[in-house]
Amino acid sequence: MTLLTADDGPVLRVAGPSRLPESVSGADSAVALVGPTGVPAVEPLVMVTLGGRTAFHARCPTDRIDEIATRVGDAGDVTAGDPDDVRDHEPGRSRLPTPDLPGLRTGVRDALGACGWRRPTDPDDHEAAGGFTDPDPETVMEVGAELDGRGWGDLRQDAPLAEPWRDVREGDGDPAVVVNAHGNPADALLLESAPLEVLDGAAGLAGSLGAEEVIVYASSDDERAVQTAREAAANYPAPSVPVDVVTGPATYRAAEPSMAIEAIEGNHRLEARIRPPDLDAVGLHGRPTVVHTPRTLAQLSVALREGAPPETRALSVTGDVDHPATVEVPETETLETVVDAAAVAGELKAVSVGGQFGGVTDDLSVGVAPAELGAAQLGSDGVVRVLSADRCVVEFVGQRTQLAAEENCGRCVPCREGTTQLAGLLREVYDGGYDPDAIDELIEVMTSSSICAFGVQAGRPARTALSAFGDEFEAHADGRCPAGSCLEPLEA
Repeated sequence: MTLLTADDGPVLRVAGPSRLPESVSGADSAVALVGPTGVPAVEPLVMVTLGGRTAFHARCPTDRIDEIATRVGDAGDVTAGDPDDVRDHEPGRSRLPTPDLPGLRTGVRDALGACGWRRPTDPDDHEAAGGFTDPDPETVMEVGAELDGRGWGDLRQDAPLAEPWRDVREGDGDPAVVVNAHGNPADALLLESAPLEVLDGAAGLAGSLGAEEVIVYASSDDERAVQTAREAAANYPAPSVPVDVVTGPATYRAAEPSMAIEAIEGNHRLEARIRPPDLDAVGLHGRPTVVHTPRTLAQLSVALREGAPPETRALSVTGDVDHPATVEVPETETLETVVDAAAVAGELKAVSVGGQFGGVTDDLSVGVAPAELGAAQLGSDGVVRVLSADRCVVEFVGQRTQLAAEENCGRCVPCREGTTQLAGLLREVYDGGYDPDAIDELIEVMTSSSICAFGVQAGRPARTALSAFGDEFEAHADGRCPAGSCLEPLEA
């Protein structure tokens, strides 16, 4: 149960805005500002709860809040305010009841359960939802053996967590826990809307490792997430370790775990670290360090109070869609379910799956579990970018490759030179010089020889697009753009 209650009256939650107008009184109702839902198109979302029933008012002007509260209070019925949807649920529910609204009707709410429902920085809400479990170290290790890291910013992406944890716990030095929230929409959402869920997971992990501190690291562009995380850290009850929130530059490579450490240490030139030794041996200021994303730690927090990790994935859908959305779906679902949550704007041509350097495909039957994504040469960073029929795949791949050439750290030759050469080979396509074998050979060198995930993944858009859309590359070599949109091919 949550502690959001009103004496014999409704409870109103408002999701989306960073603050409420001072004029809002709520009449005789309790009014609470909760975090974003992950679907900006339905916000401000006003939710009116009375007993075990909640009414949802999408895109609701905040100046209607008092009117809705009065009508519901007078009638004793949440439907009195003409809502867009109504859901029945158990009284005192601690997770958002999923309404029949765009983006929110899809999937489940486990790791994202607090988003749009609980007050982000209020410890009472999190405790009432079962949080602050204070687990024993061995329980944390057991859960970690069943949980894989989420996202390319996680040092254990798609791999079980417990093995390096045990090495850190049994090794020398004072460990540190880094929460890497840089650059991923779902991670930013969790810091904005469920920071106590993330910090609870981080605190449980820190206690099991004997860590000296927890550092939350985010992009300087995610101002609301950073501010909310700082407030949540300040409100955290009786923390066992200090929590600091720091920012890094708003550049893609700054999310790579070793470059995240460089940014936290204050280095202005971010370069990937050569491994071994890995960060769990020599990390922040030379100390053993574990680096996990908010998605990983929210999963850990839920698992520590429920006994097992939710078998779900949080994915963000962007691009040519009607309403960008971050959704949580079971690992048995497919890309089609995720894309449908955001509604394609126009006719679908392709999706890029796995972040900036995601794989390109037109097959939405692929499952969202990492093994299935990997088998399809797609990425598991949790971002799906939709390309509609009027998008040029060759142009899109060129932009991604140019980004890699401009943003790589320059530390290793396969990435530094490989991305530049790959951009050149793609540019030659427009001059009739299409050589798929040369492109594939270069990407193989980059993939097998780069020292970090940036270089390993940078060629993936080109490789997968050549496989799925080879005819478009051939058409460009013949001087035609099938989409009719390709005028500035390599200008990101």
